[in-house]
Amino acid sequence: MKKWIPSLLVILSACTPAPATPTSTLPPPVVTVIPASETPTPLPTLTPTATPMPHLMYPYTIAGLRERDFPGGEIQIGARVAFNDQFSTYLISYLSEGLTITGVLNIPAGDGPFPVIVMNHGFYPRSDYSSGDGSQRAAEYLTQHGYITISSDYRTWGASDFGVSFFHTGLVADVMNLLASLDSILQADTSRIGMWGHSMGGGITTKILTLESPVRAAVLYAPNSADDADLIARWGYGCIGDIAAGELLETCNSADVLPETLPAEVIAAYVESAQSPEKMREIAPYYHLDSVTVPVQIHIGSADGDYIGSTPPEWSYKLNQGLLDAGKDVEMFVYQNQRHSFTGDAWFQFMDRAIAFFDENLK
Repeated sequence: MKKWIPSLLVILSACTPAPATPTSTLPPPVVTVIPASETPTPLPTLTPTATPMPHLMYPYTIAGLRERDFPGGEIQIGARVAFNDQFSTYLISYLSEGLTITGVLNIPAGDGPFPVIVMNHGFYPRSDYSSGDGSQRAAEYLTQHGYITISSDYRTWGASDFGVSFFHTGLVADVMNLLASLDSILQADTSRIGMWGHSMGGGITTKILTLESPVRAAVLYAPNSADDADLIARWGYGCIGDIAAGELLETCNSADVLPETLPAEVIAAYVESAQSPEKMREIAPYYHLDSVTVPVQIHIGSADGDYIGSTPPEWSYKLNQGLLDAGKDVEMFVYQNQRHSFTGDAWFQFMDRAIAFFDENLK
């Protein structure tokens, strides 16, 4: 995080007395009278100035995220946990903001190079989550069609380190650093990168689309609202409590888990922003859709949103219309009677449309 230090203008003046001279040798004083019209103009009075300190939540706004660096690093490819004649599956880890983040990698059989799809999973209770949950079925289907797929667990999920996240931006940082690390996979063609996101992962994807990234096409599957105020109205603004006790991570049904050891002014700034329509406009990607530069495909079930952990279809309609109003390339498909995770023929129809979309834009 950058530090903003108010500038302070300091004016120093010094006067050194002249050496004393015996009065007996001094000539008579000469007095010069300067007409009023020739009176020197007095120097202006300099007043110390200060640059206002940005809001403590500024780094987590869209503008603040655009100013941050996501350098990535090397993806560590660990154990191969599954394989067949079409692809192999590996556990991975990489660094994001000093945290070790875990995940899953699927590589097609062959030499490549292959285009890459970054998979962003939806919310899972942390105590129930294992690497690949929520994305592995779709990842394997995409890999069978010639794509490397890679899924981040995000901070606090799987075997990843704990890390603070404000308004999902910690998870955004984890995915941005993953994107910056993809060139460490020898079989990856990093000039052809797509992104797939379900539920919370769809919201993370939308936020990333308003930043500068190598993503060339994005599929949103039952996505979270692009307006963070909608998320707060439905689920609250996160969990604040004792992380050390371990209970908060198990019981918090939010992406944002804030230890009570954070400075009180930081927690207060977070809560104040969550309650401020003005601040939410700075944080929510919905108000920055003019920055989206890639085609987007949205898939939503008409029966979604019927329980608290799901996403109302209205959120997808709102995003679709916002992208259309911004003149962006977007298409949306509604699946009748499907809920938050599609089943039966609808799932294959959705994934086949996603593959055709990625093929058109990445192959």
